[in-house]
Amino acid sequence: MSDPVRVGLIGYGFAGSVFHAPVITSVPGMELTKVVERSGNRSQARYPGVEVLRDVRELYADDSVDLVVVTTPSTDHFDFVKDALLAGKHVVVEKPFTPTAEEAEELIALAKDKGKVLSVFHNRRFDGDFLTMQEVLRLGLLGQIMECEFRWDGFDPVMRSTNWREGHLPGTGVFYDLGVHLMDQALTLFGIPDSICGDVRIQRENAEAHDYFDVSLLYDNGPKIRLKSSKFVREPFPRYVVYGSDGTYTKYGIDPQEAALIAGAQPSKTRSWGKEPRELWGKINTSIGGLHVEGVVETTAGSYMDYYRNVMEHIKGQAELEVKPEQAALAIRLIELALQSSKEGRTLPVQIPAAASVNG
Repeated sequence: MSDPVRVGLIGYGFAGSVFHAPVITSVPGMELTKVVERSGNRSQARYPGVEVLRDVRELYADDSVDLVVVTTPSTDHFDFVKDALLAGKHVVVEKPFTPTAEEAEELIALAKDKGKVLSVFHNRRFDGDFLTMQEVLRLGLLGQIMECEFRWDGFDPVMRSTNWREGHLPGTGVFYDLGVHLMDQALTLFGIPDSICGDVRIQRENAEAHDYFDVSLLYDNGPKIRLKSSKFVREPFPRYVVYGSDGTYTKYGIDPQEAALIAGAQPSKTRSWGKEPRELWGKINTSIGGLHVEGVVETTAGSYMDYYRNVMEHIKGQAELEVKPEQAALAIRLIELALQSSKEGRTLPVQIPAAASVNG
């Protein structure tokens, strides 16, 4: 299959214009051909070759479109993904997958029935800091892993936003928005936990959606993984800390790709894309082969292009899909369990139905 994968993008807001369009158009073999915008022609100003549509039904009816990318608010994901699958399209949907695991599993079943590819844009698996930490663990540089802390903090103590993410509808709030990334990363590294303990709160005055979480994934005879986010952190903590029987890995800062994309950079036209400066490299203090080793670990260059390249290759039958919809649905199921744990004030066992297996 040598023809390009032709892409139709639904939505050209922050996610569509910053994270998806520049990355899609940087991957050889992918072609952004249609963009659905409710008003205006912002996408065409940057990508003159695209056709702007006002009605999503025109996109579904276009036989030349192979892949539909849904970047609408997550509160609407289920309907858009379902309609695209019913129209016979492969689908990528922005995270979080859906507000509920039940909805996610219904879409997975529909994609299988239609024989179409379905994936969720968990781009943070392709952050350089995460890839580096993953390699540190794979190489066993820290010995047996005992505990990890993954954080996504900021200082935004006064509620001013009118963004839909801050609203009261299902699937909103910082745990769905940012926590789902940390949850996906933890599941990628350590698999399904045996139990979960959640503390999810609204801390800011006049906030409608939760803006704080402190969630622990507990593994019998394994590590404790702590996922945390707060809007009241003026002095930053490390983004990742991994404690092992032989040593510790500590990483500050955040992958530079988002900032570059917000600034308008195009991945395919930017030298050293995703590279971090040395001052942000993670620190390691460990024992290897009887030697005490203390120093820095160069951060692997991140690449969101690798996500879309993998989707393209999977559509063409050339590669296994890296971000499987079952994995994204599992993250939503664990978010639901953490919210239940927080509400009930107790640790809950994680029991995953066979139908929701991460292996599909």
